[in-house]
Amino acid sequence: MNPNKSSVVASSLIISAFLMLAYFYMGVETVEDDMINDQKTGGIRDIAEQSVNGAEMETLARFAVEEHNKMENSSLKFSRLLKAREQVVAGKMYHLTLEATDDDGKIKVYETKVWVQTWNNMKQMKEFKVSDDPNV
Repeated sequence: MNPNKSSVVASSLIISAFLMLAYFYMGVETVEDDMINDQKTGGIRDIAEQSVNGAEMETLARFAVEEHNKMENSSLKFSRLLKAREQVVAGKMYHLTLEATDDDGKIKVYETKVWVQTWNNMKQMKEFKVSDDPNV
């Protein structure tokens, strides 16, 4: 092979390799990458409004109120779900904001976290507290 030709081929290979690396390191993402990034472990994302108003999210909110009532020997009554977010962990952690009525008939806003592992048929209420968010 001609020495000039081999240096051109080598240069072309080096440039091609450099361009491929630059492509990947510049953060060029595809639609598939965006879908994967939405489900990264630890990231919390809002749940679409139609899902918030759906039966699954309401069931989780009602479950959280029931679990709180058992643990605290109280009798809150679920009113409605206001907001739902999810976080991918070993399963999913649902961050729910809901309204519930206490024994005095006062409606209060609560924040709760419910951890779900569908493959283990496991559901646990991890936190339940009065909301300190004035925007809710």
